Amino acid sequence: MKIGFIGLGIMGRPMAENLIRAGHSLFLKSGSRPVPAELIEAGSTACDSARAVAERAEIVITMVPDTPQVEEVLFGPAGVAEGLTPGKTVIDMSSISPIATKGFARRINERGCDYLDAPVSGGEVGAKAGSLTVMVGGPEAAFERARPLFEVMGKNITLVGSNGDGQTTKVANQIIVALTIEAVGEALVFAAKAGADPARVRAALMGGFAASRILEVHGQRMVERAFEPGFRIELHRKDLNLALEGAQALGVPLPNTATAQELFNTCIAHGGRAWDHSAMVRALELMANHALGSAPEPA
Repeated sequence: MKIGFIGLGIMGRPMAENLIRAGHSLFLKSGSRPVPAELIEAGSTACDSARAVAERAEIVITMVPDTPQVEEVLFGPAGVAEGLTPGKTVIDMSSISPIATKGFARRINERGCDYLDAPVSGGEVGAKAGSLTVMVGGPEAAFERARPLFEVMGKNITLVGSNGDGQTTKVANQIIVALTIEAVGEALVFAAKAGADPARVRAALMGGFAASRILEVHGQRMVERAFEPGFRIELHRKDLNLALEGAQALGVPLPNTATAQELFNTCIAHGGRAWDHSAMVRALELMANHALGSAPEPA
């Protein structure tokens, strides 16, 4: 299948690589940066505009940071919309505003094309392994056509509902992830301040009801101080902004989401915009005046 892929960052590049390995012909655009040479050597084609990608592909996938970037890629000068012909499909796998997504879908539909919002969860590890969770909103027929592509990039693939519902599901996912990171961070800082070894505390908790994927992966990152980004704090903060903006419009209180957002804000204020989101624990350490690697205080 001829696939266009726009956005080759931490997540997009390994997703595109998996599609290439699966035998698809890819037409690539990577923002302002050149398409990585390795992808060209693997048989993909670099394009000089999003329009050129759309002209050559049957299905166009976008994977960019935020709502304004999606709008620019789709509808800006030399954007995807200019290269579409009826019958093609646009799949946005970015994490963006559900409300804006519905508007984008209508504009693509007016050109005789289908639109799917299909944000993902699983981070860089899941993108590399092809094990992402994919949350899809859009028409069932378009979903079924795209399913083989989703199955290359992910393992847990669900058609949630109509356009916008995929993005709503991703916002809900990001609320849960942020609050669980915060809970793991609180627990480990508490244990460390009390004089216990946080690594051993984490190992013990992994055998009980508190076990979770976040305790397993991000708890280990916290203990090891391994905060190179798999998913940057600035991006998770963006997702929580979407949650809080949507909640305000709906009249839904999200008190703990607001707290997690302030912890991300604290990290950014201390230079942590590009830290992995597990580094939220640093904000908790600042408040406790105690880092996980510090020696226990005297009794």
